[in-house]
Parts: sequence; C-alpha cells; structure tokens
Amino acid sequence: MRKIIIAIDGYSACGKSTTAREVASILGYRYVDSGAMYRAVTLYFLDHHISLTNPKEIERGLTQIHLAFHINSHGQTELFMNGVNVEKSIRKMRISENVSPVSTIKQVRQAMVEQQRKLGKDKGMVMDGRDIGTVVFPAAELKLFLTADIQVRAFRRQQELLEKDKLVDLNTIIANLTERDQIDSNRKESPLAKATDALEVNTTHITIDEQVDEVVRMALGKIVRSRK
Repeated sequence: MRKIIIAIDGYSACGKSTTAREVASILGYRYVDSGAMYRAVTLYFLDHHISLTNPKEIERGLTQIHLAFHINSHGQTELFMNGVNVEKSIRKMRISENVSPVSTIKQVRQAMVEQQRKLGKDKGMVMDGRDIGTVVFPAAELKLFLTADIQVRAFRRQQELLEKDKLVDLNTIIANLTERDQIDSNRKESPLAKATDALEVNTTHITIDEQVDEVVRMALGKIVRSRK
C-alpha cells in the first residue's frame, strides 16, 4: 500500500498531538511531534543561558543539540536530546512560557525544518505542528488544520498538567495560550497559518476518538485515491 504524509497543524491544545499519535498507530505510520523539537531547543537554551538576541550563541547552541525520536516499551514516541530522554522536561510550564519566542528565531526554524524533512523522506509519517502543511511538507497528501474554543483548549491543557501532578490556574493557561497564538500567528518565520488546501477541523465539541476516526477515514481515502 502506498504511503503518504499526513500534516496536522493548528493551535495549541486542540488535540493535534494525541490525534496524530493515534492515527499513526492505527495506520502503522511513524509519528513526529514537531513541537517537541522546538520545546527541546527551548530547554537547551534556558539551561545553557543562551541569549535569544545573540545570533552567534544561537548558532553555536544549535550545533550542540542532537535530537532523536525513540519508541518506548508502551509503543509511545519519546524525544531524546543528546542521548537523554527529555519528554517530561519539555512539557513543563517554563518551557510552554518560552517556546514561542524561541520558535520565532530564523536559525532555529531552519535547523528544525531541515531535520523534519529528513524524517519524512520515506513518507509513511504523521507530523503535527504549526507550519507542517505550509512550510515543512507543502506537498503532503493530507493536510489538516485543527481549531477549538480557547476555554476548551485551556481546560484540556489543565487536565494534561493535572495528569502530571501539576496544578496550574485556568486563567494562567488561557493567558499563555493567547500569547502563544499571537506570537505564532504573527511571527516572521513560518507563521501559524492554514494551508490553502488544508481541511479545517473544529475540535471544540468532538472527542479525541471522533477526531481520530475522522482523520483515519480521510487518510485511507487519500491512500486509495493515490493508487489509481
């Protein structure tokens, strides 16, 4: 069966990563969370006190970052940076509060996009992020753009954090998501935008299972049509 690339873009906390992960599992595809890569860079920059206004420090820092995705014993994809599992570290609030400024930096985006394209060269992959269908894989066979009400998104993110024993005020999360939306949508390098040929999916009133079923249905349709 011919393999395709599925690009899922959209706002934070719309269910992109969960949907992409489940769809990849059902189709037997690889899953890549592009946002995790930017979070890892943010973690490295914070821990090494790299100035976001110093191009030389940024470029030098990027040469020291080596990222790889590995599947754990539960079949889940986890990100390793320089040989260390950083999956839990990159999900902390301090990373969420700093990832958008880091992801606006041209050198950072160029480095991550290059790695992402290498990961997708053999297709058979589901990747989620903010510029996957517009910049990373503009020729992806299936492009989706996920949206949802800000209150619903904030509640979902709060639940995710609670599952990790982190209690964060809902208003704090709303403020963080609103700021990230603003930065991501207006940045100069690869802004968050819906590709002209992307299908928009509003996830406000549907469950993750319903999202996954719909995306799998659309993917299978694309796969079948690509064989004709």
